[in-house]
Amino acid sequence: MTAMSPSTTDETMTSKPPGSRISRCLFGLLAYISLGIGLIAIFVPGLPTTEFILLAAWAATKSSPRLSAWLENHRLFGPILSNWRNGKLVARQAKISATLSMLVCAILMFSLMPHSWPLYAAVAGMSLGNLWIWSRPEPEHRVD
Repeated sequence: MTAMSPSTTDETMTSKPPGSRISRCLFGLLAYISLGIGLIAIFVPGLPTTEFILLAAWAATKSSPRLSAWLENHRLFGPILSNWRNGKLVARQAKISATLSMLVCAILMFSLMPHSWPLYAAVAGMSLGNLWIWSRPEPEHRVD
């Protein structure tokens, strides 16, 4: 008798991603740091959550099948990753949230920091990021 082959999910969870041990460790470090910053960004205005979660997911696919599967199945991060993989889509609520977060951050920066080129560069960077976010298509809403 031959042994049954593991299911795709089991195989994904236990197989090592390609690459050397050092590259997997570096990608793993990047994945966990990005995930940590993404989690902090949920509570800090002006810090982009989605971009750090996307980076964490990308790095996890190159380092940790377990972390990658956890992110894919997470109730908050899973839909973000699914939308991104299915056409680089960004939900309207995520766009609004990002815009409001950046606006609050810009107001705080203008209120608390001296007006100099780093302040203007930061606000310009947030503005460009916001324009890019709004240029992304949105997922279609199906009415059942």
